[in-house]
Amino acid sequence: MNRASFSAARASGSASVFAADSADDDVDGHAASLVIGVGCRRGVTLAQVEAAVHAALGNWLLAQVAAVATLDAKASEPALHAFCAAHALTLVLYTREQIAAVPALAVAAAAPSPPSLAARAHYGVNGVCEPCAWLAANGGPLLRAKLALDGVTVAIARQLP
Repeated sequence: MNRASFSAARASGSASVFAADSADDDVDGHAASLVIGVGCRRGVTLAQVEAAVHAALGNWLLAQVAAVATLDAKASEPALHAFCAAHALTLVLYTREQIAAVPALAVAAAAPSPPSLAARAHYGVNGVCEPCAWLAANGGPLLRAKLALDGVTVAIARQLP
């Protein structure tokens, strides 16, 4: 999500946005067109977030990532803020209501992931990383379905203009 999209989201009240000092949207010739949705257990470490994100990215470059999105209940997770700060990424937060309103077909396009029992029990939603990635991508396609690694879940979507 580019800076203009984040400004629009913040102005409309559709999402909470925590902007880090960000680099140019085009890093080493790779446009920042991916968004990462992240879910995590309380108290995960920066190392756990880094490992899960890099595993999910595979051949994509971190320089292609424009933002990280998660549930607003995760706003106080130090590791998420540290990850975003370390990589000059914006952290976008969505409410339970916004996540619950995401059509199941929208996130099932990449590969259907089973609902998360933990997300359902703690937050009343079927998942965090996939719907947050889809929302932050303005409804863009999910490129990487949920990867769960050491208490962190990651999904990747390509943002639409």
